[in-house]
Amino acid sequence: MGGGLGLLALTDLLGRAAGLGALGAGSRHTPRVALTFDDGPGPRTPDLLAVLAAHGAHATFFVTEPACRAHPEELRALHAAGHQVEAHGRWHRHALLLTPWQECAQIAWHPRAGQRGPHLYRPPYGGHSPLTRLLAHLTGRKIALWDVESRDWTALPPGELAAQTLACTRPGSVILLHDGPQVTPELLGTLLTGLSERGLKPVTLNDLRPHRIGLREGWARLRGSYGG
Repeated sequence: MGGGLGLLALTDLLGRAAGLGALGAGSRHTPRVALTFDDGPGPRTPDLLAVLAAHGAHATFFVTEPACRAHPEELRALHAAGHQVEAHGRWHRHALLLTPWQECAQIAWHPRAGQRGPHLYRPPYGGHSPLTRLLAHLTGRKIALWDVESRDWTALPPGELAAQTLACTRPGSVILLHDGPQVTPELLGTLLTGLSERGLKPVTLNDLRPHRIGLREGWARLRGSYGG
């Protein structure tokens, strides 16, 4: 029993916190970053699209199957505006809370399943089970993580969240935001202004070309995740 739980914890640690083998940041030598939004589309999507359009910026949206069914017009608006649309799963649950057949369905679903790839999948919470990477490989999905969190799910004011996010952002960073929190549109506007002042251009993940996370970067992610 203890050994099984230890294996589950180790799998999630290496897959989520270290991110070994997943797509992470892009080149640190090119002044570009990727803004990514999880959990949409939803009622906040039009506000986010308006802010992005005002700054001439493009982003990547990781959408869920229930949200796409509930908000088809917002999903169409994402495509129409030229943003990259990728998968966040059929259920917003950690991989360890899914049965194997549920996780298979979770990863296999994609809003662009009938179109040309690559097809990216971002696990909810970044969570991994022992089957996550195998199922992603079998279904032709690439796991895409991030290296900077906006923490827009907290109660902090947008200016403070933007300042904290910018302090952690470097060329090649993949920034995690959420399509839903009330604070995110204002945070996004401040963040985009700050990126422009630093000479960093926001692009889609496809344009950023993130690389796979290796041992050195994985170790740095682990240390950062646990206060090292």
